[in-house]
Amino acid sequence: MPADVAALHAWGRGVRADLPWRHDRRPWAVLVSEAMLQQTQVARVAPRFTAFLATWPTPADLAAAPLAAVLEAWAGLGYYRRARDLHAAAGAIVARHGGRVPDDLDALRALPGVGPYTARAVLALAFGRDVGVVDTNAARVLARAFAGAPLTATAAQRLADDLVPAGTGRAHTEAMLDLGATVCTARAPRCDVCPIAAGCAWRADGADAPDPAATTAGTSRPQPRFEGSDRQGRGRLLAALRAGPVARTRLAAAAGWPEDAARAERVAGGLVADGLAAWRRGRLVPPT
Repeated sequence: MPADVAALHAWGRGVRADLPWRHDRRPWAVLVSEAMLQQTQVARVAPRFTAFLATWPTPADLAAAPLAAVLEAWAGLGYYRRARDLHAAAGAIVARHGGRVPDDLDALRALPGVGPYTARAVLALAFGRDVGVVDTNAARVLARAFAGAPLTATAAQRLADDLVPAGTGRAHTEAMLDLGATVCTARAPRCDVCPIAAGCAWRADGADAPDPAATTAGTSRPQPRFEGSDRQGRGRLLAALRAGPVARTRLAAAAGWPEDAARAERVAGGLVADGLAAWRRGRLVPPT
């Protein structure tokens, strides 16, 4: 085992966060947690994760639930398309896999809303497979510490896979994700407390070396401003829908743009296209 990876694993064993999904290794629980954690802070996800699984402990339970109820339970997590996709994935798991989350990469990738990262996260965290997982946090660590150069998506995945020592898929994944989230951060990385700083390729290039993570595929970019955005209007419309149907004449006010009916209509149309709402008799209604 390379020295840097050994140090990374030793660090990971000592700082592992006490998070509810770290105590529930069921494949369904891992899939739910990964869906919730996409672009949402851990502190907001933790209580919702527990409540969600208490309500729908299996894919079959979620598949049988009305989408409107799932969206209601998702309120506050944002990016409601993830809830719709998770609901659809539950249905696909029941229809194609007898209600059991598959342990095959291609089968996982074929589920609605499941991309390369989520599929590999389920394999590593739930099934203990020795596969590399690349999200925005892991991509920074790969580019900075191990490559010392910008990486394409293909190169990052290949390097991630190559770094996993046999039999350590779960521990390695957690350590990589934790290091990127808490130490090797996008801004002001904490190199002074990094367990693999001594072998970091970027650090070895000197303090003035360009950050290889800045142009690495999959690393985060600044998000557009939320205040006044279409995303904010979508959230307001979805919140209004939880109270009941919204008449077309009330769309603009419900979206927070009382003087811009055309924009509200366009955003409402996006909700319908995404399966998060429907038109019925001139009113925007929750999905069935």
